[in-house]
Amino acid sequence: MALAAATARLLDPLDGLRRRWLRLLGPFARPLMIDRDLRVALMATLMMCTATLATLLFPLWLLALGPIVWGVPHLVADLRYLVVGPGFHRRRLLWLLGGLPIVATGFGADLSFGLLGTAAVALAARASLDRRLLALAAIGLLAAGVVAIGSLADLIFAHVHNFVAVALWWAWRPRTRRLHWLPLALFVGVSALLMTDAGLIAADSVGALDRELGGLGIGYQLSRLAPGVDADLGLRLVLLFCFTQAIHYAIWVHLLPDDDRQRDTPPTFRRSFCDLWRDVGGPVMIVAGGLSLLFAVWAIVDLMDATHGYFRLARFHGHLELAAATLLILEGRLPWSR
Repeated sequence: MALAAATARLLDPLDGLRRRWLRLLGPFARPLMIDRDLRVALMATLMMCTATLATLLFPLWLLALGPIVWGVPHLVADLRYLVVGPGFHRRRLLWLLGGLPIVATGFGADLSFGLLGTAAVALAARASLDRRLLALAAIGLLAAGVVAIGSLADLIFAHVHNFVAVALWWAWRPRTRRLHWLPLALFVGVSALLMTDAGLIAADSVGALDRELGGLGIGYQLSRLAPGVDADLGLRLVLLFCFTQAIHYAIWVHLLPDDDRQRDTPPTFRRSFCDLWRDVGGPVMIVAGGLSLLFAVWAIVDLMDATHGYFRLARFHGHLELAAATLLILEGRLPWSR
């Protein structure tokens, strides 16, 4: 923990800036500090608005830099909240049956391996037989869809898994007040807008699709996110993915951590870092720090190669999210699934 404490001290200036900001807010600061629902709903709303503006103004920059900056931290959050937090990492059967196929997807195995891992953890879930059979039936339908869709299945899954994060965040805690309906409505509304002519016209009118970075232009993003699709629909899908990926990162890095804490008041940045180190362990944090630095340096040298490298590394995490969500639902660990 000595290394953790020494590293955490580097965050003291950020805590100082936050204290100054709270003093500037005056009487408005106290409600935000003591009312978690208000704080999370407000932050979610601001993030929806920020992601919308960035998508309409600098979508190609957001697609290029988002994974480099937030990719590794959000993978660590996946492990923290979906594996370590529920204690799944201590159940050897889950690792043997479900973990190996899911890890295989990170080494190039196709979507069927991820679904196999999800089916395996459903079988191993501590739930009634009826629940497990129902889950297996649903996974079977997904597998049939994957076979029917063919080579586009992985691409569709990449788009859909951004929405899975929003659903998980919404289900993480009981939503007894109406505050959270605003960011959810914004997410649905903006997603719908980006699939219409209006969203495409808004982005095109300011030249958003011409502002490329590091060779990652609109042609590259179309080939990655909408291959073989009609040009207009492809552009809409690129904008949609840009927005939903930004929200995906925001949820795992900020919103869900705030919702998951036992105390309503937020800790300091220094305390948050120490808590994260305690939860996932020093080796994971050191590897994550090394990977973050590696991708940052790599991106400076060759942004396109760095992006490819990150997505090869992170390919498993969508399958991890699906498998963990299945376990959380089957075992009644989410408020509405009990």
